[in-house]
Amino acid sequence: MAKIFTDSNFEEEVLKADKPVLVDFYADWCGPCKMMAPILEQLAAKYEDQAVIGKLNVDDNGETAMAYQVRSIPYMVIFKNGEAVDSILGAVPAETLEETLKRAL
Repeated sequence: MAKIFTDSNFEEEVLKADKPVLVDFYADWCGPCKMMAPILEQLAAKYEDQAVIGKLNVDDNGETAMAYQVRSIPYMVIFKNGEAVDSILGAVPAETLEETLKRAL
Protein backbone atom coordinates (compact mmCIF):
# COMPACT_ATOMS: atom_id res chain seq x y z
CA MET A 1 0.00 0.00 0.00
CA ALA A 2 1.25 3.46 -0.85
CA LYS A 3 2.38 5.56 2.12
CA ILE A 4 0.92 8.95 2.90
CA PHE A 5 3.48 11.73 3.10
CA THR A 6 2.85 15.09 4.78
CA ASP A 7 4.75 18.29 5.49
CA SER A 8 5.51 16.93 8.96
CA ASN A 9 6.83 13.48 7.97
CA PHE A 10 8.43 14.27 4.59
CA GLU A 11 11.97 14.73 5.86
CA GLU A 12 11.96 11.53 7.92
CA GLU A 13 10.01 9.31 5.48
CA VAL A 14 11.44 10.58 2.19
CA LEU A 15 14.68 12.50 2.58
CA LYS A 16 16.16 10.19 5.24
CA ALA A 17 14.88 6.93 3.71
CA ASP A 18 17.42 4.15 3.23
CA LYS A 19 15.97 3.18 -0.16
CA PRO A 20 14.59 5.07 -3.16
CA VAL A 21 11.26 6.85 -2.61
CA LEU A 22 8.68 7.66 -5.29
CA VAL A 23 6.46 10.56 -4.23
CA ASP A 24 3.23 11.24 -6.10
CA PHE A 25 2.27 14.89 -5.64
CA TYR A 26 -1.50 14.84 -6.18
CA ALA A 27 -4.87 16.33 -5.24
CA ASP A 28 -8.20 14.60 -4.59
CA TRP A 29 -9.97 16.65 -7.29
CA CYS A 30 -7.42 15.80 -10.01
CA GLY A 31 -8.71 13.34 -12.63
CA PRO A 32 -5.30 12.28 -13.99
CA CYS A 33 -4.12 11.78 -10.38
CA LYS A 34 -7.01 9.37 -9.83
CA MET A 35 -5.96 7.49 -12.96
CA MET A 36 -2.45 7.04 -11.54
CA ALA A 37 -3.58 5.85 -8.09
CA PRO A 38 -4.06 2.15 -8.97
CA ILE A 39 -0.71 2.09 -10.80
CA LEU A 40 1.04 3.50 -7.73
CA GLU A 41 -0.65 0.89 -5.52
CA GLN A 42 0.52 -1.91 -7.83
CA LEU A 43 4.09 -0.60 -7.82
CA ALA A 44 4.01 -0.18 -4.04
CA ALA A 45 3.13 -3.86 -3.66
CA LYS A 46 5.56 -5.07 -6.33
CA TYR A 47 8.57 -3.10 -5.05
CA GLU A 48 7.84 -2.99 -1.31
CA ASP A 49 11.25 -4.51 -0.45
CA GLN A 50 13.22 -2.24 -2.80
CA ALA A 51 11.55 1.16 -2.69
CA VAL A 52 9.02 3.28 -0.81
CA ILE A 53 6.08 4.55 -2.83
CA GLY A 54 3.68 7.13 -1.49
CA LYS A 55 1.53 10.17 -2.06
CA LEU A 56 1.51 13.76 -0.87
CA ASN A 57 -1.68 15.81 -1.19
CA VAL A 58 -0.59 19.24 -2.44
CA ASP A 59 -3.74 20.94 -1.12
CA ASP A 60 -3.05 19.76 2.43
CA ASN A 61 0.76 20.01 2.34
CA GLY A 62 1.58 23.25 0.59
CA GLU A 63 4.94 23.74 2.28
CA THR A 64 6.48 20.64 0.71
CA ALA A 65 4.73 21.19 -2.62
CA MET A 66 6.13 24.72 -2.75
CA ALA A 67 9.62 23.56 -1.75
CA TYR A 68 9.68 21.23 -4.77
CA GLN A 69 8.04 23.79 -7.06
CA VAL A 70 5.02 21.61 -7.85
CA ARG A 71 3.06 23.62 -10.40
CA SER A 72 1.15 20.86 -12.15
CA ILE A 73 -0.12 17.48 -11.03
CA PRO A 74 0.21 14.57 -11.03
CA TYR A 75 3.92 15.08 -10.53
CA MET A 76 5.96 12.07 -9.48
CA VAL A 77 9.44 12.55 -8.09
CA ILE A 78 11.94 9.83 -7.23
CA PHE A 79 14.23 10.60 -4.31
CA LYS A 80 17.43 8.73 -3.56
CA ASN A 81 19.72 9.57 -0.64
CA GLY A 82 17.66 12.67 0.08
CA GLU A 83 17.95 14.09 -3.44
CA ALA A 84 15.42 14.26 -6.28
CA VAL A 85 16.94 12.10 -9.02
CA ASP A 86 14.10 11.79 -11.55
CA SER A 87 10.58 13.02 -12.17
CA ILE A 88 7.53 12.51 -14.36
CA LEU A 89 4.87 15.12 -15.00
CA GLY A 90 1.35 14.04 -15.88
CA ALA A 91 -0.42 10.73 -16.19
CA VAL A 92 1.75 8.10 -17.89
CA PRO A 93 1.43 4.40 -18.67
CA ALA A 94 2.35 1.98 -15.87
CA GLU A 95 5.37 0.77 -17.86
CA THR A 96 6.79 4.29 -18.11
CA LEU A 97 6.51 4.89 -14.36
CA GLU A 98 7.96 1.46 -13.57
CA GLU A 99 10.94 1.95 -15.88
CA THR A 100 11.65 5.32 -14.29
CA LEU A 101 11.52 3.73 -10.83
CA LYS A 102 13.80 0.86 -11.89
CA ARG A 103 16.50 3.33 -12.93
CA ALA A 104 16.73 4.50 -9.32
CA LEU A 105 16.97 1.02 -7.80
